[in-house]
Amino acid sequence: MSTCGLCEQHQDADAHLCQACVTTTAQRLAAFPYLYRNLADELVPLGSNWPRQDGGGGTRVDAPLPVVEHPLVLRAGGGIVGVLEDWQAGLHAERGWAEPVIPAGVEPRVRAAAAALSAHLPWIAAHWPEAGTLAREVADLYAEITSIVAPPVRTTRIGYCPALRDGQACGAVLRMERGADVITCPWCQAEYPGRLWMWLREVQADVSPAVSAGGWGESPSRA
Repeated sequence: MSTCGLCEQHQDADAHLCQACVTTTAQRLAAFPYLYRNLADELVPLGSNWPRQDGGGGTRVDAPLPVVEHPLVLRAGGGIVGVLEDWQAGLHAERGWAEPVIPAGVEPRVRAAAAALSAHLPWIAAHWPEAGTLAREVADLYAEITSIVAPPVRTTRIGYCPALRDGQACGAVLRMERGADVITCPWCQAEYPGRLWMWLREVQADVSPAVSAGGWGESPSRA
């Protein structure tokens, strides 16, 4: 009998992770490449034809893009890929293997490291004392990412923030919690009470044809 290193439940098998936690960890590892890609939607790309102070429109081409730092860090070399590759390197060292072959590009590296760890999870769970720590770090990283791309509070993705900062549109992704009467920009903290929602809708329609015309008002639909 042993204790699972993740859920800390007693199990009959002599292993470092119970089968349920092995399955959950495998599912989380498999999700990382998709979560990595989804984080790109939170980096606040700016569209074109944002309203200017003079009432005209235009495309922002020369000013730096404002980005939300947390998703940027998670997508960088020390974020998701750093955590996964550190564990992959540790696994290779534990088993006396050569160092892992690292592909070019962060997204392929995320896929490769996640796939390698998943493929060796049965051995990790059965034989590696670090299995519980690995599974916990995977769980924490998964929770951190999903809190951004799929926040636990029910929200509607509204569009992009048109507030002007130094003459340029902020452009951060706007979300509204269900039942809220004010939309607050997570980047510049601009607030949009209900009386401005129709104007916001009109701005979004002009800026991005991909933004749905529905889902605004007192009962927004789920984005």
